[in-house]
Amino acid sequence: MPKTDRKKTARLRRPGRGARKRHAPPRRTPVRNDPLTAPVKGAERRNVGGVQLDVGRAGEARVKRMIYPAGFRWSTDMKPAVGTDLCMHTHVGFLARGEIHVEYADGCVVEHKAPQIIAIEPGHDGWVVGNEPVVIIEFDFEGDTVRRTGMPSEHRH
Repeated sequence: MPKTDRKKTARLRRPGRGARKRHAPPRRTPVRNDPLTAPVKGAERRNVGGVQLDVGRAGEARVKRMIYPAGFRWSTDMKPAVGTDLCMHTHVGFLARGEIHVEYADGCVVEHKAPQIIAIEPGHDGWVVGNEPVVIIEFDFEGDTVRRTGMPSEHRH
């Protein structure tokens, strides 16, 4: 093989400038030793409508880490467990992983993608976008969350 042909062959085999890189497909399950999804020390763990909740107290507030699985939709998965047409909770916190789509009864749509601070008013449906679980760290005051966080009691423009 002539010298120039060997160089071309070597260049084709070796990734270098301008070479296409392969990307791994997105993860569908949490990483085993991921601190963002690991058990939370001192928190109560429960599962509601397919959502893993870890709840702990901090003064008068509750701190919740919620893991929504890929494919989760509130109106399909949580509505039967809760019994209301829409989610009537106020969500105030930090979206640490994933992407969520939120729709209010008036048709207003909001998209949130990690990392992002979130403030979602009561009266919404929502779902996980894509193949990655969503992780939200949320703060609430149980039945007094709307008043104590200064959030509206319903979605307004």
